[in-house]
Amino acid sequence: MRIRPGRRHAPTARAAGPVGLRTVPVLVAAGAAAAAVLSGCSVRDAVCGNDAYPVQAVGSSGSACVPKDQDPPAGYVRYPAGKEPRHVDDKWYTFWNSHTIDKHGNIVKTSGAG
Repeated sequence: MRIRPGRRHAPTARAAGPVGLRTVPVLVAAGAAAAAVLSGCSVRDAVCGNDAYPVQAVGSSGSACVPKDQDPPAGYVRYPAGKEPRHVDDKWYTFWNSHTIDKHGNIVKTSGAG
């Protein structure tokens, strides 16, 4: 910076440049993560929506979601208490891929399970 003789001149602050290209995605990701945590949302996929519960097909590893105000349709039963799958690939989701509930209400391995 050159100062002309006879003039009092204080150095000025350098103007802030544009936000770096790498900074914006980081800020967006941080904001999205904070919003998910603060809203109580999970980043994992839910098996059913908020207004439904999962049911097991009797005798097979099939499943469905039923509105909370309805009973399971014919051929389906509720999962045993405490053994309901909540999210894709959670402990019970994985378990029920190789197990089913038979017509007597017993938990059994499916025929293709190893």
